Amino acid sequence: MNSDKKGVNTVCTHAGELEDKEYKGAVSPLYMSTSYAFEDVGVKRYPRYFNTPNQEALCKKLAALEHAEAAMIFGSGMAAISTALMAFLQAGDHIVLQQTLYGGTYNFAVTQFEKYGISYSFTDGWTVADFEKEIQPNTKVIYIETPSNPLLTITDLNGIAALAKKHGLISMIDNTFASPINQNPIDFGIDVILHSATKYMGGHSDICAGVIVSSQEYMDTVFQSAICFGGSLSDYTVWLLERSIKTMGIRVQAQNDNAMKMATYLEGSSDVENVYYPGLHTHPDYNLAKSQMKGFGGMLSFELNSDIDASSFFKHLKLIKPSMSLAGIESTVLSPTKTSHALMSAEDRQKQGIKDSLIRFSLGIEEIEDLVQDIEQAIAKVKSMAVPV
Repeated sequence: MNSDKKGVNTVCTHAGELEDKEYKGAVSPLYMSTSYAFEDVGVKRYPRYFNTPNQEALCKKLAALEHAEAAMIFGSGMAAISTALMAFLQAGDHIVLQQTLYGGTYNFAVTQFEKYGISYSFTDGWTVADFEKEIQPNTKVIYIETPSNPLLTITDLNGIAALAKKHGLISMIDNTFASPINQNPIDFGIDVILHSATKYMGGHSDICAGVIVSSQEYMDTVFQSAICFGGSLSDYTVWLLERSIKTMGIRVQAQNDNAMKMATYLEGSSDVENVYYPGLHTHPDYNLAKSQMKGFGGMLSFELNSDIDASSFFKHLKLIKPSMSLAGIESTVLSPTKTSHALMSAEDRQKQGIKDSLIRFSLGIEEIEDLVQDIEQAIAKVKSMAVPV
């Protein structure tokens, strides 16, 4: 299938699907074998070599969605991130990382790189100039995340791609928050795309997986590290993920719509101090987000007024779930300081602007009126319990 001429929902549904030649079923068959023939075959297949029939089929779908040549699927987002980083870095190299990063990526950098003789710098901000001033003679990689987790900062994709090419560097992006539905960084010149497929690709809070997408040349380099690190995914989960991606386009669009409505509501609420969502005209990078995103995403963050305790607010929600992950069809909230960024020190969180009062909100597909009502009743209960001064 020529994905360049097909709509995104068609690509989600049909790209990379396996044909059921025996029974003519409508969905890809599942091949569970971990042992394949090696004599008289075109491909010697083995799960850890990322080339079982279901793995290959899913990777074709992933590559098509990100407008890339090749992809690989891993057991988790961090398996994909760590494999990609170690594939392109070695002792003596340096990497520039965006200041606003997912806590797991940040923790990997500060706890692992020094063991392998890799040096690193975090930017002071997320503009192109912030990255350029951190480049050193031995820099090999620039790593960004946009929109970022959890403050939804926006980084200039065209600018970073141009900067990387100017200095002969490899550019990498964590594209999880946007998903391939809202943003395709390869179209802007970014080299390596990373996803926690646990999130929007899985979409139902029941799959753990990660993705690397890039050119065939770069994926050949990734493969050499990947087969050593052993982060492959079981074929049953691969099959489930391929099934889930079929509805990603319509799920993400519904989540985009809900997030925009929710951000607008929260921005107008007297009980909310700050709202972070790139679709709001008040977001400092709204115009940049509009120029490189096809939708503003289903994620936002906000801070309640100081007199409303966030922990009590979580406890009084009835519909929205206080839960660890994101991007499922059900709406969830969490405290980044207690979960996604708990491995960071309080000082480092403060540098990123992550307050204890910050609430990360993953919008699901429920009716927006029901979600707003749940927030209002939870806030009302917290306020009613407050001790008068």
